[in-house]
Amino acid sequence: MRIKRSSILTKIVLAVLVIYALVMLIHIGERMDDATGELEDLRRQNAALAADVDRKQYAVSNPTDPAVLDDIIRNELGLVNPDEEIFSAGH
Repeated sequence: MRIKRSSILTKIVLAVLVIYALVMLIHIGERMDDATGELEDLRRQNAALAADVDRKQYAVSNPTDPAVLDDIIRNELGLVNPDEEIFSAGH
């Protein structure tokens, strides 16, 4: 009888350990999915920042380029040409 009890107890312990391992694997999988999504967001942000750096490096290297000057005048200073009309979306 003693051998049967220990084998039943062993089976119960193994079953509990297997269930615990499965739960932990599911949890780790969820964390991996979250981390993968965050990594993709950071890669997109990095690409946007790299493009901004490239644009600014070009502007510093070519300060007399008309496109650079127009970009600075419009986007940095908020100015427009006298012959342009400004339309604003009302709320």
